[in-house]
Amino acid sequence: RHSKEYYYQVRARVPKDRLKRAARIIYLNKTCYNGLYRENRKGEFNVPCGQYKNPNICDEENLRAVAKALKKARIETRHFAKVLTAAKSGDLVYFDPPYHPLSTTASFTSYEKNGFNEGAQRELAEVFRRLDKMGVRVILSNSMTPLVRELYRGFRVQKVFANRPVNSRADRRGKVCEALVSSNF
Repeated sequence: RHSKEYYYQVRARVPKDRLKRAARIIYLNKTCYNGLYRENRKGEFNVPCGQYKNPNICDEENLRAVAKALKKARIETRHFAKVLTAAKSGDLVYFDPPYHPLSTTASFTSYEKNGFNEGAQRELAEVFRRLDKMGVRVILSNSMTPLVRELYRGFRVQKVFANRPVNSRADRRGKVCEALVSSNF
């Protein structure tokens, strides 16, 4: 059933029902351009359709395994500072913010309607520190830049290499060095 026309119909509709919204985002993620998630200024998902002949939209075995693994987890989307009022000692919080740009020409940080600038990076680092002091286990991924290393000085900052298939230039796709930051737990 997947087609470009159907993709844009699904993308345009946002169901009220939680189950239908979940099914929609799985479909969009499996059929959009390289699995990218991005919003416009109105907060609407706006990634174009990918070019797949026969996408595996529903990997039932994997979905069931993930559901089982996350059964006791609480996953929320909220402004990162609000986690300070919800987290308690012993909790684990993972942050995956828009990454700090590697250069001035690689400064795309608008994955969500309000963007994510250096000020937001600094605010997030302060929230990270406060959570650590509260006894919360905190993990964060970001780009491996001087600013990120500075902001998380005193924490464990590991170099990890991740495949990045999204780039406007195909010759720049591939493994990218990233920072995996963890609190002192």
